[in-house]
Amino acid sequence: MSLSSLCPKFEKGMKMISQRWNGLIIYQLLNGPQRFCHIESSLPISGRLLSERLKELEHEGIIHRHVYPETPVRIEYSLTEKGQALESVLKGMEEWSQEWVELSDPKENK
Repeated sequence: MSLSSLCPKFEKGMKMISQRWNGLIIYQLLNGPQRFCHIESSLPISGRLLSERLKELEHEGIIHRHVYPETPVRIEYSLTEKGQALESVLKGMEEWSQEWVELSDPKENK
């Protein structure tokens, strides 16, 4: 799929944020630096997929991976300035969701 000529930067940004789990990972990191196991326990995502998404977000410059020279090795993930700039977008989405999104009754899905 090619980027639209109308606003290719917006389209790329939407793809980045809307890729499955990326928005929730970024939202989780708004609380500050976190270790892999904390992020994994906070989201219903496999470790393999979380690792893949973290690498992609790091490649895009949205998160920073800090390896502490300790034994055992400790790794923390945090938002870069670029990632922190998404806070207003994600908080706005949260506010919109609280007002406009209705959850379906789990009994209806059976």
